Amino acid sequence: MRPARVLALAGVVGGAALALSIATARAEGPPEPSYLGDAVCKACHEGLLEHYEGTIHAKVFTPENGRNARMRQGCEGCHGPAGAHVVAAGQSFEGMIRFRLDGSEPVADQNAVCMDCHEGGERVYWAGSEHESADVACGTCHHVMKAKSRSAMLSAASETDACTQCHLMPRSQLYRNAHMPVREGKMSCSSCHNPHGSIADHLISDHTTNDNCYRCHAEKRGPFLWEHPPVYEDCMNCHVPHGSTRESMLKTSMPRLCQQCHRAHGPSARPPDSLFVVGSSCLQCHPQVHGSNHPSGDRLTR
Repeated sequence: MRPARVLALAGVVGGAALALSIATARAEGPPEPSYLGDAVCKACHEGLLEHYEGTIHAKVFTPENGRNARMRQGCEGCHGPAGAHVVAAGQSFEGMIRFRLDGSEPVADQNAVCMDCHEGGERVYWAGSEHESADVACGTCHHVMKAKSRSAMLSAASETDACTQCHLMPRSQLYRNAHMPVREGKMSCSSCHNPHGSIADHLISDHTTNDNCYRCHAEKRGPFLWEHPPVYEDCMNCHVPHGSTRESMLKTSMPRLCQQCHRAHGPSARPPDSLFVVGSSCLQCHPQVHGSNHPSGDRLTR
């Protein structure tokens, strides 16, 4: 791009001067990819930038606060050089990224721009993660141009609302009578999951499901003299992690839950007055179902 035109567009102050500079640039023909500065962007996108100015990106993507050359380019640091866009009166987006979610732009290209600054940390496992493999764009969960949440630039008011835009089943499970205290604000989806990638299944934050559960339920960790094999294997053998219609988020009611493995007391539920059904069912005699350290607790009775 010609130096005179760059100076005219980047150093514009008044509206009339800007209009004249843009008109001159269009008359001179298509330029090479070039950066024009935020002043040119604001001339056409003033309404959009009105909301953007209240975001964290607006504060750090400036010539004064930018930590690297890309951040000091302002709008064009993420969207790419706007020279061809301006010359074509907004009809060309050559060399630019618009971050559209309608499928018109490759998601990988959009995410690559974000990851150029936001790599490492919690995003170290983003490549190959479930969300990355499913072509989930950063803009699906985050909204950069307007502050919709109090933190993390989420696309919804809360983290739960952002996640449950896609994950409808967990959303319904959270409204069951026995549920994780997400609705009460005591935890959020990221308390157990890392949406940007994990080495475990289901984007679990820890190495295994059990390790993840033990962070809060430390008393269930052990070590136990008498272990309960299905507990040691996976907490989800007996529990529904997001919520259940049964107490303690169990997958099914007693004694049917225990009888899936233990057939000693009969293959099906007993009559209401049966010793094995009254009260707490199996837990009447086997209360230490997660494990026991008592010398006489080999049947998880103490």
